[in-house]
Amino acid sequence: MHRYISFFLFIVSTSLQAQLKKTDTAFLQNQEDSLSYYAHEMVFDTFAENRFHYDSIFIRTLIKSLKVSYSFQFPFDSLNTISHLYAPDSSFKIFTWQLERDESYYRQEGAIQMKTKDGSLKLFPLFDISDYTSTPTDSVRTNKNWIGALYYKIILKEYKGKKYYTLFGYDDNDFSSTRKWLEVLTFDANGQPVFGGNYFDYKDDELKAPQPVDRFLLEYEKDARARLVYDTDLDMIVFDHLISESNEPQKRYTLIPDGDYEGFKWQNGKWAHVDKIFNQALKDGQAPRPQPLFDDKGSNLKPPYN
Repeated sequence: MHRYISFFLFIVSTSLQAQLKKTDTAFLQNQEDSLSYYAHEMVFDTFAENRFHYDSIFIRTLIKSLKVSYSFQFPFDSLNTISHLYAPDSSFKIFTWQLERDESYYRQEGAIQMKTKDGSLKLFPLFDISDYTSTPTDSVRTNKNWIGALYYKIILKEYKGKKYYTLFGYDDNDFSSTRKWLEVLTFDANGQPVFGGNYFDYKDDELKAPQPVDRFLLEYEKDARARLVYDTDLDMIVFDHLISESNEPQKRYTLIPDGDYEGFKWQNGKWAHVDKIFNQALKDGQAPRPQPLFDDKGSNLKPPYN
């Protein structure tokens, strides 16, 4: 009996040690107020130099906050203008946000916070080098040469005992086109993040990046709205089939949804392409559309685009 009581007390003690202290929670709540202000201003301030200034302050304040023991548990719920997602198995949390210089230039930033047993900070900053990459679909990358995206969903799949986290990302790109990304994230034997790999199996066509690809890109006309979502009922990734308004599919800024849907199904450690999910195309106005990130007053709706 004494042995069981000792074991119970050990479990309780360990559980208590693994929680945020009240003083740390109060500190993080204070920090969150500041972070919310900086995060809002780095998106909505009128002047680009101010947005970059607030971005710099936001990063420093966020790192200071994450250094608090067991900060991984703190939800940062009021940070409405950035994305912060827990992995489905709670093994990591990923922060991403977007910085606009003008309508022709957007840069993504972010960091992966790993869950640690002792509550210490293990952080991988994400460095967007998209501007220096001519073919962003063709290489496996690390956090130091990341293809930037504002992530809005994570799903977890497994194959032969290994975990694969598929990230759904949004990128305003430039004044003519918008991009959405599918990126498979894994961790190597040393616990380092690895972005991309040979996970998307589809036949070459004029609307997609030529195989082989290490991440999937859906690029389309700036004013269009194309879906890239995970359908839990179908257990599939679903996305809009695109066509060119001007019969120039090589010009991605002319692509718009036509009412049909394609998809990917997880099979044998890869996302296998499904050419057509539904047999009947939807008429104009019938297709479900994502909510915008902000309303007309700048308030968050559901970050970010689905």
